[in-house]
Amino acid sequence: MKTVGIIGGLGPETTAQFYLKVVFSSYQKNKQLRPAMLVWNVPLPYKIEEEFITKSQGEEKYLPFLIDAAQRLEKGGADFIVIPCNSVHIYIKNVRKAVDIPVLSIIDETITFLKEQNIKDVGILATSAMIRKKLYEEKLLINNIKVETPDENIQSRMGGIINHLVHSQQTEKDKSELIKIIKTLVQKNVKTIILACTDLQLLVPKYKDIKIYDSMEILVDTTVKELLS
Repeated sequence: MKTVGIIGGLGPETTAQFYLKVVFSSYQKNKQLRPAMLVWNVPLPYKIEEEFITKSQGEEKYLPFLIDAAQRLEKGGADFIVIPCNSVHIYIKNVRKAVDIPVLSIIDETITFLKEQNIKDVGILATSAMIRKKLYEEKLLINNIKVETPDENIQSRMGGIINHLVHSQQTEKDKSELIKIIKTLVQKNVKTIILACTDLQLLVPKYKDIKIYDSMEILVDTTVKELLS
């Protein structure tokens, strides 16, 4: 079995959920083996993270932490690396250049999944940085998948929800707010929603007649396949 290196701590609770899901999913695939995993919890100051999530500023401050994390995991014996955080994929090319082992992309894996499911239109829920950089939008359009995103005012509300989750503040109020945001996308005739921020899985939103896919779950499946390959 291969060893996966996880760049974690973005945020910590989501990383813990990702770790557990990989363990349980691996067990379902092969009850004789437990997955070999290394986790580096990035010691990122909350102030930097909050600025990035709520104001879409200061993303360049993340890069040294990400490169350091990838190199530590490679030296530790990881055969490949995953990052269960969509937003920092802004710098995935830089991370890949810093190591000699593969770094899987949660964005590419999610788009592959959508193509396999023959999905033609999606609504994206993500951080403001993700929306501003169009990390999903450009690749979705290339693959002939129509994409809708929240308007600027609603996106600002999304930032507040995500910031609460990073600080382990999951509330019913935020869950209700998230459902309202999903409704605005449904009004644009969206039939599928992608949770393109892994922290959103902590709220587990549901909406009648709408398929909601979690990018973290997709990355879990890809990680397990790679571990067992």
